[in-house]
Amino acid sequence: MSHSPTPARRTVLAGGGLALGAFAAPALLAPSTATAAELSGSADRLPSGVFTLGVASGDPQPDGVVLWTRLAPDPLAGGGMPQRNVPVHWQVSDSPRFGRVVASGVEVARAEHAHSVHAEVHGLRPDREYYYRFRAGTQVSGTGRTRTAPARDARLSHLRFLFASCQSWQDGYFTAWQHAAQEDVDFIAFLGDYIYESKPSATTVRRHEGTGEPYSLTEYRNRHAQYRSDPALQAAHAHAPWIVTLDDHEIDNNWADDVPQDPEVQSPEVFRARRVAALKAYWEHMPLRRSSLPRGLDMQLYRSIGYGQLATVHVLDTRQYRSDQIATLAESYDASRSMTGDAQERWLKRGMERSGTRWNLLANQVMWAQNDRKAGPEEVYDFDNWDGYRAQRRRLLEFFGSGRADNPVVLTGDRHATWVCDLKPDFDDPDSPVVGAEITGSSITSGGDADVAGFHATYDPIMAESPHWKYIDNRRAYVLCDVTRERMLASLRTVDTVWQPDGSSVATAAEFVVEAGRPGVDVATAAKAPRTMRLSGRRYDVDDDQF
Repeated sequence: MSHSPTPARRTVLAGGGLALGAFAAPALLAPSTATAAELSGSADRLPSGVFTLGVASGDPQPDGVVLWTRLAPDPLAGGGMPQRNVPVHWQVSDSPRFGRVVASGVEVARAEHAHSVHAEVHGLRPDREYYYRFRAGTQVSGTGRTRTAPARDARLSHLRFLFASCQSWQDGYFTAWQHAAQEDVDFIAFLGDYIYESKPSATTVRRHEGTGEPYSLTEYRNRHAQYRSDPALQAAHAHAPWIVTLDDHEIDNNWADDVPQDPEVQSPEVFRARRVAALKAYWEHMPLRRSSLPRGLDMQLYRSIGYGQLATVHVLDTRQYRSDQIATLAESYDASRSMTGDAQERWLKRGMERSGTRWNLLANQVMWAQNDRKAGPEEVYDFDNWDGYRAQRRRLLEFFGSGRADNPVVLTGDRHATWVCDLKPDFDDPDSPVVGAEITGSSITSGGDADVAGFHATYDPIMAESPHWKYIDNRRAYVLCDVTRERMLASLRTVDTVWQPDGSSVATAAEFVVEAGRPGVDVATAAKAPRTMRLSGRRYDVDDDQF
């Protein structure tokens, strides 16, 4: 893929909006789910600063993307909007100056959905860079950049993306997003723990809003809004389309299906109500399609997104359908236990087998590779990850090695550290074949600034006993991936601090190579940082063709 950013500027006003005049006539009116009465409703007399939470796009397809924003002039107090629906206009252009509008339409920001907007745009050209913005009344949002996926039969030669996870507000500043928002990528994959449900702390770098853990819909909306208010996170969202999935902290630590972390404290009724509220707030704040709008307890999150004939991204959901965590190693071999549920397992195998792409990339939450936590003969495992679901893991890894799915690579979050591993059906058997690779990325902030010496003192002796481990690191980071037909190159991009809001630097600490047709991963210390572009660091000007 070629990426040729256009230099430009924009003038951003308080509240993340632009002061502009007339609204340009639509070039292509997209279909809307709103009624005629809603579309003709008034957006006058809105509070000022409705675009405080920025803009985003997601789930790219060859002909379009989802465009997101939320009207929230008072974001940490329920949003601050009047309790009525508001028509919101959107525009898409092939230029950041909006000299030519190629698509436009109207969506209704509904009070029942926290005045969030999920515009599903169609009719765009595949594998193209676009710019978008919103208008509510006389207020106009900042500009976002997005990119459509290639045509499904495109013989793509190159794909570039980054993935990240785990961004506890209280553990640090989002300095990694400052740098990620300047990487030249086709998409950003976020693998879970977008918010944390923990109560406010007086001893952390930043303090969560509220007075305790969120339980109600309003409380989860406020927590999401706090995270969304961060300028670096907003810049990353406005920079490229996101492909998102959730893990545990979007609701409750280590929850499993309808079981909370602490069932002795949270009754089934309390946790079910909490799950309903949390999932709804999650959808309201993510660039997800209407097909993912929760229906009570359930939310459709597992899905596949294709990039021509080069790669398919299989997005997993390892929380809503999983069996509850167990307490002993013996229980982990129970064949009835599942991380994904039977339907999702069948979907994953079928999707990988029929993808028709060179690479099968799994956007996954918790670690697949066996991960002993103690050196020596005693084995200690965290059963919240795939070590607690060993029979299913073996089934899937044997499928990886069956030759029915090309070049599987698992991309993982959760660990607050980087673990790069070979994948084998039986990690305890030296003769078990390597069938794939897993790259577990570190966190954006969770864990705070790293105790590197302490980490290696603990895990280097275990690594010596774990030949499938290829690299470990506990610094805050994201992973930048460059994919061709011949190989996948993943660069670990570490930041030096998350305890200061400004002045951090980013460096490539190591590079990991997976060669097509050869399962497993090779590691090399990086000699130099990869290519970047500083598109999001620029500011867009506004053309005379006003919105």
